[in-house]
Amino acid sequence: MTKMKAVEVGQPGGPLQLVEREVPEPETGQVLIKVRACGICHSDVFTKEGLWPGLEFPRVPGHEIAGIIEAAGSGVKEWSPGQRVGVGWHGGHCGRCEPCRRGDFILCQRLRVPGISYDGGYAEYMVAPVEALARIPDDLSDVEAAPLLCAGITTFNALRHSGAGPGEVVAILGIGGLGHLGVQFAARMGFAVVAIARGKDKEALAKKLGARHYIDSRAQNVAEALMALGGAKVILATVTSGQAMSAALGGLGADGKLILVGVSEEPVEVPIAPFIMRRNSVQGWPSGTSADSQDTLAFSALTGIRPMIEEFPLERAAEAYDRMLSGAARFRVVLKTH
Repeated sequence: MTKMKAVEVGQPGGPLQLVEREVPEPETGQVLIKVRACGICHSDVFTKEGLWPGLEFPRVPGHEIAGIIEAAGSGVKEWSPGQRVGVGWHGGHCGRCEPCRRGDFILCQRLRVPGISYDGGYAEYMVAPVEALARIPDDLSDVEAAPLLCAGITTFNALRHSGAGPGEVVAILGIGGLGHLGVQFAARMGFAVVAIARGKDKEALAKKLGARHYIDSRAQNVAEALMALGGAKVILATVTSGQAMSAALGGLGADGKLILVGVSEEPVEVPIAPFIMRRNSVQGWPSGTSADSQDTLAFSALTGIRPMIEEFPLERAAEAYDRMLSGAARFRVVLKTH
């Protein structure tokens, strides 16, 4: 059997270890992907620390995968070797539960996630079901495409379904791994983009990425600053602070909506009376399907949106993971495998 390099977690909380494995073979309805790049996402913590219910070990993490189809299993007709493909958070669905029956595959009660449900992209090769595949445009490199398959789709999909129209005020709360993409997507969609971050150090970058206004949450009252701009139709919260989200809520205009994509253990405190009087709302948004990933990649290629990345070889995955976790990276970390 042909051997490959992979990085696995042997037990909950265990280290990321470089190992040698046999190259897997695709089964019916699956393809073998030669991984060219894999983004490191904060959600990889679920695998590393064993936080996902029913997670089996050892497990290879990674759900921001860009590569080339090496081989196709039986019954695969729409995809063929040599095609560039990506796999994101949506790694397959059951097709039988109530959300699936209604076509809402990302809410599948048995949703499969690469790097959690099966071995992911911290490896030279991996297998994935065909329903998880997205085509990668020629204009995007592998390392550019990889982060768009989770951080990208999450912000793009939330914004395009937000209800905001061209010219309306859309605020991006947090200019990090998600937020720096959110600013770009919002600007290309024609919104009046407001970037919100702590301190002045990210103002120049935020405006370069497409923000028309910048709010320093350390020096300004975020809600008051947003209302001075007419009130936000949408606040896309990419931060991991429930307190920061709560502080921005007063800046929602009529029919304004706070969309949560950043995960915080702190609750969001809603000011009830203003919410009633302005018909405000709070909504969560969970990534999207492989078709949504394909839309994200196509839109990014068309409009010149690119993630800001730091590259590491597969052999330094443990170091790359720690850099992502520390928050020191600007802004996404990507493993190059071939």
